[in-house]
Amino acid sequence: MKQHTYLCIDLKSFYASVECVARDMDPMTENLVVADPERTEKTICLAITPAMKALGIQNRCRLFEIPKHVKYTIAPPRMQKYIDTAAEIYAVYLKYIAKEDIHVYSIDEVFLDVTDYLALYQLSARALGSKIMNDIYRSTKIRATCGVGTNLYLAKVALDITAKHADDFIGELDEESYRTQLWNHKPLTDFWRIGAGTARRLEPYGIRTMRDIAEADEDFLYHLFGVDAELLIDHAWGREPVTITDIKAYRPQSNCLGSGQVLSCDYPYEKGLLVVKEMMDLLCLDLVEKNLVTGSITLHIGYSRRFHITSAHGTVSLDTPTNSDVLLLPAVTGLYQRIVNPSYPIHRINITCNNVVPEEYHQYNFFQDSAELERNRKIQQAVISIKNKFGKDAILKGMNLEEGATTRERNHQIGGHKSGE
Repeated sequence: MKQHTYLCIDLKSFYASVECVARDMDPMTENLVVADPERTEKTICLAITPAMKALGIQNRCRLFEIPKHVKYTIAPPRMQKYIDTAAEIYAVYLKYIAKEDIHVYSIDEVFLDVTDYLALYQLSARALGSKIMNDIYRSTKIRATCGVGTNLYLAKVALDITAKHADDFIGELDEESYRTQLWNHKPLTDFWRIGAGTARRLEPYGIRTMRDIAEADEDFLYHLFGVDAELLIDHAWGREPVTITDIKAYRPQSNCLGSGQVLSCDYPYEKGLLVVKEMMDLLCLDLVEKNLVTGSITLHIGYSRRFHITSAHGTVSLDTPTNSDVLLLPAVTGLYQRIVNPSYPIHRINITCNNVVPEEYHQYNFFQDSAELERNRKIQQAVISIKNKFGKDAILKGMNLEEGATTRERNHQIGGHKSGE
C-alpha cells in the first residue's frame, strides 16, 4: 500500500481572528468574543480569541460564564465575511495543492494529501506546512496550526493534541511516534471521534487511554460498541485506511434534504406549527429549484429545556414522491398535530425530506388534480425566480408576517447566525 503524507490545517479561533483583523487587533493578546449581543447572556459564543483561552475560558462558552473581571470586546457574527475569508484562504491552498487532493473538513479546517508534492517542492511535509501557514498569514493575517501524519487520523490528532504545544504550531505523527507519545495521553476525549459518551462507557472497565483500548479484548469492544468498535480499535493503534480519494469517491445510497432551527424563545403549540409550516414551505421551494422530490417527511420537535421530557418524533409517507407545497404542507401539518403534545412549549424544530431523488417526470395518482398541481408548480417556479432576482424578502406569504414567524429573520442569516451583509 502506498505510504501517504497528510497535512491537517486549522485556522486558529477563526471567527474571532477575522474580527480581530478587521479591528487591527492581535487575537493572541486581545480579548474578543463572537456572539450576538441582541440575544440573552445565555447565548453561546461562536468563538473566543486565544488570549481568552489562555485565561482558562472555555471555547463555545456562554456570555454569562465569562468571569466578570475579564474585559472583552463583543463582535456580532458576520457569517458572510467568514465565508469570504475562508474562500480567500482556500485560494492559498490551491497555489500549492490541486483541489483533488484537498478535503474541506469545515469552514476553518482542511486535509491536504501532500504525498506527491514533497518531491516537487523539494520540501519536507513540515516545511511545506509551514510555507502554507506563512502564506495564509501574509494574505489574511490569520494564524494557523498544522498536523502532519501518515494517515488522516494521525494528521488530525497531531493537529489537535501535539501542534498546540510546538513552538512552530506544527505537530507530526506516524504510527510508531503516536504509540510512543500519546498511548497514555488523557483524557480520551482529546482524540478525534471519541466523545464524552464513548469515554463514559469505557470508564467503568478501567479503559482510560488509547493503550487500554489497544490492549482490550476485541470481542468485548465489539459487544460494547457493535461495528463502531472497528474504528475505535484502528484508531487506538494509529491506523486509518480511508484516503481523500476514498472520501471524494463516496456516494451515499440515499439522500435527504433538511432544515432545523433553535427558536429564540420557547414557543407555544400554535406558534410552533406556524414555524413548521414556514420551514416546510421553504423546503418545497428548495426541492423544486433542485428538481428533486421526496417520498416521506420526518419531523423532530424538541420541547423546552424546562421540561425533561422526550422529544416528539415521527414520519409521514406520501402516496407519490413530490415537491408540491399543496401536498407537503398538509402532510407535515397532520404529522405535527399527531405527534406534538400541546401542553409543552417548543424550543427546537427539525424537518427532513427523506429518500430525495431527481424528479425525472411528473407522476400523479388518481386522487390528485393534475391541473391544479401543475398550476401550483408554475407558481413555485415563479416565486423562486423572483427571490433569486430580487432577494429572499422580495416575495412573502401571509404566514411570514404573523407574530412568531421566523422566515424574514432567517432570510438574513447563514447557519442560524447573522450574515453581516
